[in-house]
Amino acid sequence: MAPPHADQPAPSTTAPYDPLRLCVFATIALLGWVLGPVALLGFAVLAIVGYARARRDGLLRSRCKLGDTRLVLAYLALLAVAACVGIYLWIV
Repeated sequence: MAPPHADQPAPSTTAPYDPLRLCVFATIALLGWVLGPVALLGFAVLAIVGYARARRDGLLRSRCKLGDTRLVLAYLALLAVAACVGIYLWIV
């Protein structure tokens, strides 16, 4: 007599891949589409605060492609300025 559930594979010890990041990216894209430059400004400011805090705590190199946290902060500041220009043009 075969053991119960003999036709089913043994349970895996590793968890299946969870594509949570893709859901997060899609949600951010939706916010960007709906809120436009306001969303960009909000995310840029949030990232600036996070990177500034991390830099004060000693983070000098980021996993971001830009590497140096000063470059990352400059990039984020540029995005914030672009968002402000976009908001102005959106209103006018």
